[in-house]
Amino acid sequence: MSLQNIARLLLLAAIWGASFLFIRIAVPVLGPAFLMNGRVLFAALFLLLAALLLKKRLLLAEHWQHYLKLGFINSALPFLLFAYAAGVLTASLLSVLNATAPIWGAVIGIMFYRQPLSAKVLFGLTLGVSGVAVLVGFDPVLLQPGALWAVAAAASAACCYGIATHYTRRAKAVEPFANAHGSMWGALCCLLPATVLFPVQQSITPGVAAAVLALGVVCTGVAYLLYFKLVQEVGATSTLTVTFLIPVFGVLWGWLFLNEQVGWHTLAGSLTVLTGTALVTGFNPGSLWQRRQKPVQSTSDS
Repeated sequence: MSLQNIARLLLLAAIWGASFLFIRIAVPVLGPAFLMNGRVLFAALFLLLAALLLKKRLLLAEHWQHYLKLGFINSALPFLLFAYAAGVLTASLLSVLNATAPIWGAVIGIMFYRQPLSAKVLFGLTLGVSGVAVLVGFDPVLLQPGALWAVAAAASAACCYGIATHYTRRAKAVEPFANAHGSMWGALCCLLPATVLFPVQQSITPGVAAAVLALGVVCTGVAYLLYFKLVQEVGATSTLTVTFLIPVFGVLWGWLFLNEQVGWHTLAGSLTVLTGTALVTGFNPGSLWQRRQKPVQSTSDS
């Protein structure tokens, strides 16, 4: 991976890590449903503008059902669950629970798709569960009302990403940018009815409006463009290493801007979860620093 792509990877992790910060800022005012409707609306409009500039087509008549399904399981439901959990949990804890998505994906693959369970994967799953237990079990946030429901919601959100991974592998092939763009409109359709259940809590301030705008445009729209650029440059496997970097920035932003406490359990639990996830996914840190060798194109190809 070149230095330029490493910089893109770090920027993407910083942006996605900041999403939990913005959720924590805005959810007490807007509630989960209005906040996530704003997020996907701004993201959809941003990606629509990008699609017009890049001349990318959605082919709605052909793929609208796929966009609805993907939008529901990969955006609407996990976004809503994370927003609900953010009413109680810290940004640090949310970002680490988000990193368990590959572990959930492995569990689903083993249970429903008969994927092999090696000793390495089993050890990784055990470490992942143990890390979450350390992270949550020693966190004072559990003393707050509704904390266990919030943890269950955040874990379920990560599970949704694991389900979405298997769905996209088996769904009919759709161009990646169209998947991102179309799924945002699908997610918006799914989220709109939820506004009845979760009304706005307080008057919207400029700070909250800015958080929603940043969440939609930067943390979703711009992040998707960065993500697909990295997939194109270094491949999907290397790009997914962003999973291991997001909690680093999630904890950092929560400590810097929300004065969240970083205790021994935060560091120990996070490290254990990420180690387990690395074992489950077969991630090798050394692969990040290996420069991809591109074949030299002959003049006869031009």
